[in-house]
Amino acid sequence: MNANTDLIENLTFDELQPGQHASLRRTLTRDDISAFALVSGDVNPAHVDAEYAQGTRFGGVIAHGMFAGALISSLLGTEFPGPGTIYIEQSLSFHRPVHVGDTLDVRVVVKEKSPATHNVRLECDVRNQRGEQVVSGVALVRAPTKKVLRPRAAMPTLHLFDPKARIEAWMAGLASHPAVRCAVVHPCDEGSLRGALDAAAAGLIVPVLVAPQDRLRALAAELGLSLDAVELVDAPHSHAAAEAAAALAAGGEVAMLMKGSLHTDELLHAVLHQPRLRTGRRLSHVFRFEVPAYPKPLLVTDAAVNITPNLEEKADIVRNAISLARALGVEQPRVALLSALEMVTPTIASTLDAAALCKMADRGQIAHAVLDGPLAFDNAISAEAARIKGITSPVAGDVDILVVPDLEAGNMLAKQLEYLAGAAGCGVVLGARVPIALTSRADAPVSRLASAALAAVAARAAA
Repeated sequence: MNANTDLIENLTFDELQPGQHASLRRTLTRDDISAFALVSGDVNPAHVDAEYAQGTRFGGVIAHGMFAGALISSLLGTEFPGPGTIYIEQSLSFHRPVHVGDTLDVRVVVKEKSPATHNVRLECDVRNQRGEQVVSGVALVRAPTKKVLRPRAAMPTLHLFDPKARIEAWMAGLASHPAVRCAVVHPCDEGSLRGALDAAAAGLIVPVLVAPQDRLRALAAELGLSLDAVELVDAPHSHAAAEAAAALAAGGEVAMLMKGSLHTDELLHAVLHQPRLRTGRRLSHVFRFEVPAYPKPLLVTDAAVNITPNLEEKADIVRNAISLARALGVEQPRVALLSALEMVTPTIASTLDAAALCKMADRGQIAHAVLDGPLAFDNAISAEAARIKGITSPVAGDVDILVVPDLEAGNMLAKQLEYLAGAAGCGVVLGARVPIALTSRADAPVSRLASAALAAVAARAAA
């Protein structure tokens, strides 16, 4: 066989002899099972539902039986005999389950050859790391008669990403923290009411529903939801609900707010008109994204509140995001100040702001973070892109917070991450005495839950 792993070479019928053998080794991962389920369509819960699988006699998720068969096929088709091989028959007997983390040794042995047909019968054996037989069988193939030596095909990289699973795993890590008392403002549609009750059921918040009570009870009855154990505060309309919720927060009766079915500006206007909720900082919004191609959570700010922030307002935007990152466990977050390019250019105001913000950090006006900018998006996300452009940066490729130049850029970036990159996100407004979970009508239930979780993290950090 050719030792060059960049080439693929076969063994012809004449080169194969009885007793000759080949093998491969593979350690099973959870991603292997997910990929096999996606390709085959076999989503038997024994393979993909950990909660269900734990209750079976196997005591956890197991691999598809045909995964071992696919490994045999891989060995026959790529190495032994290799390219030109035609599968005719395959028998398989399954002896033991294969669990995540098991290492499989796959071995095929030539048993007999037929010169008249060029058929070869091979014994197949698959064993785990303990030497226990997992699968056995017999393969009948038509072996190639001509030598093949080809460059090994370059296959696309397979990225498996389950945004819901990653967000749920993050929220599961918050289960030991106490629920936060939260005023839910005007939850008068299905999404916002269910979101509030789901967040309560998950132990994230203790909800206080501020809304027209008759309308709320009618909606709950229509949806089959119970409000028996939930505190209600009657308010005749959305403006009044926002004012009443802000008053609850100002009086220390709730530690966070959650937006329901009202306009964002209604809620923020009520917050800003409560002197006891002011901190001296500008209100700003922060998204937390799980992005498939990025290895850690990514914060994006401000894509929802400040339209064209000036330098002073951007400084507060950065400070708010740093506070959230630290509440999430990032002790010294890396902050990329985004622009269209990485050079300070007088005609592009965002590059001047970025340079000024970096100097403010140098002087201690912005603390507890590493700032760099201006940086274009590619340089912020990719250390390789920064290297190619000759940029030396402590932030490039390891960024925690992306600060956009204005709301338009931030809104487009956030929606591109979600709709083109498959990111899963949630958001919170910071800068007041209490955080505000900001949800959208288009949010999936898990995103509403995550927004509540994010605001609860910020509320506990501020307590």
